[in-house]
Amino acid sequence: MDRQSYADQLLEHYESPRHYGPLAGADIVARGENPGCGDVITVYLKVGAEDTAAQVQFEGEGCTISLASASVVMELVQGKPLAQIQAIDYNGLIDKLGKDVVLTRVNCATLGLKTLKDAIRQYYARQVQTSR
Repeated sequence: MDRQSYADQLLEHYESPRHYGPLAGADIVARGENPGCGDVITVYLKVGAEDTAAQVQFEGEGCTISLASASVVMELVQGKPLAQIQAIDYNGLIDKLGKDVVLTRVNCATLGLKTLKDAIRQYYARQVQTSR
């Protein structure tokens, strides 16, 4: 894709975000912030059989890149194993979003993924605590 196609993709996700809104019955709710830009993302994760992301949603406030990127991430990970989500490379996400478009705003572009990975870490930590 060319630069304009990446920008159009981000704008479309910003205007019509996927998996947006709170999720009743979420196993984990995690909040992430990008203080430099003022972005705030909350990720809701419901874990399914065999530790998959049965349902993920987000809500937040912030710039176009942070909200559009969170939408892209939620769309990518729905139904995936948590271990596979934890292994997602930030550079790969930047490439998927359009390196030329988001390179100067990497913290914005990766906030949704960072927050989702934090939610997964919280889920595993809770599993360890309850198994004791």
